[in-house]
Amino acid sequence: MIEAFATDEHRLGLKPIVRRIWAPRGKRPIAPGHHRFEWLYVTAFVSPSTGDSFWYLTDSVSKRWFAAVLALFAKEAGAGPERIIILVLDNAGWHTEEGLAVPEGIRLLYLPPYTPELQPAETLWSHVDEPIVNRHFETLAELDAAVARQCVTLSVDTQRVKSQAGFHWWPECAQSS
Repeated sequence: MIEAFATDEHRLGLKPIVRRIWAPRGKRPIAPGHHRFEWLYVTAFVSPSTGDSFWYLTDSVSKRWFAAVLALFAKEAGAGPERIIILVLDNAGWHTEEGLAVPEGIRLLYLPPYTPELQPAETLWSHVDEPIVNRHFETLAELDAAVARQCVTLSVDTQRVKSQAGFHWWPECAQSS
């Protein structure tokens, strides 16, 4: 079987994500926050045709880190001789193939530069942000726990993921011959 997945990273931190909220007329809306610059990175691997998704949280990004996450994804997704995964990704420096250990069963396909609108995984970040919008977290561990719960929720909600990331032009799975 040959299947296409997409991957992208999203940076979240103790600097709050602020969105508009409702408040009674004449009252100022309250969204507590304390700007601090500690970061957490969420990496999503998503199959837009099926809605299957795999989520990983780390505290940094690098080529070594990406190779480790890529190997974990390949193992969890069952990539190998019987299941080839074509992975669509952007041109971030840690994604480049030079020096990157690409697991068996994974083939990398790079998007053209500056085309986030073509990246299906990019559309999922608003869902990842839902439980943390307009909230203040004291520690990165608290933020990590809230984001991890949301990632688990999204990983089992394949219809929601498919409806958000399933671009009409995205290829379906194919049986190899």
